[in-house]
Amino acid sequence: MSKDHWENIYASKSMQQVSWFQKVPRTSLELIQQVTKDKNESIIDIGGGDGFLVDNLLELGYTDITVLDISKNSIDRAKKRLGNLAKKVKWIVSDITEFFPKQEYVVWHDRAVFHFLTKQKDKENYRELLNSAVDSYFILATFSNQGPSKCSGLEVSNYGKKGIQAFFSVNFSVVSSFMYNHPTPFGTYQSFLFTVFNKMNE
Repeated sequence: MSKDHWENIYASKSMQQVSWFQKVPRTSLELIQQVTKDKNESIIDIGGGDGFLVDNLLELGYTDITVLDISKNSIDRAKKRLGNLAKKVKWIVSDITEFFPKQEYVVWHDRAVFHFLTKQKDKENYRELLNSAVDSYFILATFSNQGPSKCSGLEVSNYGKKGIQAFFSVNFSVVSSFMYNHPTPFGTYQSFLFTVFNKMNE
């Protein structure tokens, strides 16, 4: 992925000018609450940028939150918005293809990063990363087969239930999978596929 591309997006557009804006990401929040046993479990939000998932998790009382994004601009914006609350979050600026985790995460949440990986090798590396970094649950939202073929000027990979489940089936079993139409700030809808995976015991 192009770091310069995303730095420019976050330098030139407000949160309400990007398609993924959600003041309250209810679907992700509900899924995280379903799979966590207590508020101290570690959660990482991949591609969280200056999205509002972290705000809502803090409000719910979660205490071990990490936000990773390729764009420093996006994370700086989130920190500024959160003020002193930002100190309660671990912030990581990294391309997901170059990320080396220093801890395991009970929940790995990815809403719309994986579908930007269009090279097979990057997809396979992501899968290997998951296996080493995820302790229990992997929540993934990607553009479905009915979703857009491009986003923010970049090509994306689209997925159906069988394809996404088969790709991660070596180490993860499916807990649930469903389609979701995301309403953008522009009055349009984007078709997403949400899948919740549970890491299988070795």
